[in-house]
Amino acid sequence: MKYFFCGIGGIGMSSIARLLAHQGHTVSGSDRSFDQGLNAQTKKELIAAGMTIYPQDGSGVTSDTDYVIISTAVEETIPDVQKALQSGVLILKRAQLLASLFNTCTGVAIGGTSGKTTITAMTAHILYEAGLDPTMMNGGISLNTYHGEKNSNLICGQSDICVIEADESDGSIELYEPAVSVVSNISLDHKPLAELKTLFKNFIAKARLGAVINDDCPHLKSLHALHPHLVTFSTQPLSTAHFTASDIQTTPDGTTFKINGADAFLPLFGHHNVENALAAVAACSFLNVSLQTAVRALKTFKGTKRRIECIGTVRGISVFDDYAHNPEKIKATLRTLRQKEHRLWVFFQPHGFAPTRLMKKELIQVFATESFPQDMIYFPPIFYVGGTVAKDISSQDLVDGLAELGKKAFLADTRDVFVKAVQKAAAGDRIVIMGARDNTLTDLAKEILTVLKEKHT
Repeated sequence: MKYFFCGIGGIGMSSIARLLAHQGHTVSGSDRSFDQGLNAQTKKELIAAGMTIYPQDGSGVTSDTDYVIISTAVEETIPDVQKALQSGVLILKRAQLLASLFNTCTGVAIGGTSGKTTITAMTAHILYEAGLDPTMMNGGISLNTYHGEKNSNLICGQSDICVIEADESDGSIELYEPAVSVVSNISLDHKPLAELKTLFKNFIAKARLGAVINDDCPHLKSLHALHPHLVTFSTQPLSTAHFTASDIQTTPDGTTFKINGADAFLPLFGHHNVENALAAVAACSFLNVSLQTAVRALKTFKGTKRRIECIGTVRGISVFDDYAHNPEKIKATLRTLRQKEHRLWVFFQPHGFAPTRLMKKELIQVFATESFPQDMIYFPPIFYVGGTVAKDISSQDLVDGLAELGKKAFLADTRDVFVKAVQKAAAGDRIVIMGARDNTLTDLAKEILTVLKEKHT
């Protein structure tokens, strides 16, 4: 088959494109970021995997193209889509294609408004280390190496087990027919809570083998009766959940804890990652992976890119790159990185006008409650990828909202404003770049590290 991906540079699109290329299909695509000279590394990797990259001008869609694949961020006015409509080429959304690949497998679908990328990677890692050779398609890049390939959001396994990150933001989670459903939590994100609850209820109920839920999440606590084979996890003392964590301790190189009494170590920081580990272990239990095997695998899990990822340290100043974009994720990141005696320098880029409008109150509240007086919070303009959307909110609204609560924050009209500001950072300070979907945020983190090195050498 011949597939053309419009928006192939996106993290979710690229994993499916790479899988299809691995399976022997002809794959090509376009991406507006490539046309702008951005995201060069992803473009290079896709070409190296055998794909042809075209300008986003319609030239890549031909009469013999079988499918044009689009994401929810792609508008009908884009030349590639217009060419497909004119040529009668079938257009599929990314989620439709992913569902068609996933639903024929023994599928493990990881859902939830926070943590699902890391849980997806952890689950696949445990299954891989257990010798079950899964396929994984993820929304984040694993730092481990699988089948000789490192830094990938894809594992091309030989078994019928497939692990995916199931997105609820566009409702596509309803397309999946999993053997195992996992819900990490429910909190305000792209949709109102009532709508999210309905989506996740259906997602839990239709799992063929069983479902995993976070017993500590108040919005999930009442869902025990939804599935006859429901497994729960918790980090709360005296919990009656099926999988519990206790004795959680931070060490210089990670976190030690116990899972149901078994000693565990994770080379990552943060209480939220202990919760993620419990979810992954619980999911793998449905595929007959023992607790001992799962705990052993966790010791070698390196994490995923842009999940509180340390880019480097210069004279005691550390730079982190992080995908946090909703209130729960932001809280987890700030709590993991904060130190009372030092400053956090935070560059948070809101993504999309609609999500920022929906979460405005909660975004202001989380920065107000989780930051310290000495912390420096900067908001650049809202990340916008195009399309028709009401632009009736801005980052200035977040700055003003914090000011009303007696908290200081700054508007960064350009990224250079923040780059100049962090040159005042001192030893022990931590700099974190936060935001979703914009691959150039990683470039900013690297630029800051370079600037700091030049200043201190």
